[in-house]
Amino acid sequence: MEKRKLGDSGLSVAPLALGGNVFGWTADEATSFSIIDAFVDRGLNLIDTADVYSIWVDGHQGGESEAIIGKWLQRGGDRDKILVATKVGMDMRSAGKGLSKSHIIQSAEASLRRLRTDRIDLYQAHVDDVWTPLEETLEAFASLVQAGKVRAIGASNYVESRLADALAVSKAKGYPRYACLQPHYNLANRALFEGGLQRLCISEGIGVIPYYALAAGFLTGKYRDMKDLEGKARGKTVAHYLDPRGFDILAALDSVAARHQATPTQIALAWLIAQPGVTAPIVSATNLAQFNEIAGATEIRLDAAALDRLNKVSA
Repeated sequence: MEKRKLGDSGLSVAPLALGGNVFGWTADEATSFSIIDAFVDRGLNLIDTADVYSIWVDGHQGGESEAIIGKWLQRGGDRDKILVATKVGMDMRSAGKGLSKSHIIQSAEASLRRLRTDRIDLYQAHVDDVWTPLEETLEAFASLVQAGKVRAIGASNYVESRLADALAVSKAKGYPRYACLQPHYNLANRALFEGGLQRLCISEGIGVIPYYALAAGFLTGKYRDMKDLEGKARGKTVAHYLDPRGFDILAALDSVAARHQATPTQIALAWLIAQPGVTAPIVSATNLAQFNEIAGATEIRLDAAALDRLNKVSA
């Protein structure tokens, strides 16, 4: 499997990352283990999670996803074959939230315990915290890197100006800088990343690992009208894509998929993998069949005509 440099982190990742948000939620422990096993067997290596996964489920406290990854490692999973990425900053209720130095240090220790490992390969600010000075946040990350508990740091959901400010602070203070960005980006939702933020990442050599790579399932093609959304957990999230532009995107995906003997899911991911600056889209799976379909995207190379058609229809 080809590897791509993740910014200037020194880490190399395969072009598709595994989202751990479903572990312990819609994928139970046994299923999660089987998916991680298949992921590693494919030669893929970056698993992305967060301390807050899956606090939104009744009875959950957060950390459920990290705990499952930790159990996989304890069971005998090869630590050196995976890069573990987790995040800090979202509301963990009684455990706090934000990007203060004390919260970052405390949260890192808790994540390390749940993950049952001595290092976090990529530790990311889950969401910008405008109430905490960037200097304090980056000093906290620097202390973790210096202690050997974190190898590289990244940002998620940062806008262009704040990412640029963070890079400037790191340079001025001599702190490690954000090596990657995790933005909301997919074929159906391009505006949040394309433009100044994408140009900044490219010019500064920042790796990009987009989330919502399949637009909450819309780009799989399984939601074609409002009836398909009835009783679905992601119904409200997907509904706004069901408009003329959305239908045109699905038609283009169907056409390109037929030509490549692939699925719309695979074509949507292949498009994202081919975008300037993108290192590895993050995609989750709740069963092995779903994972195998997703992983097939790494074997597809879209030609200029396919890319042009998809670019135009989703512009």
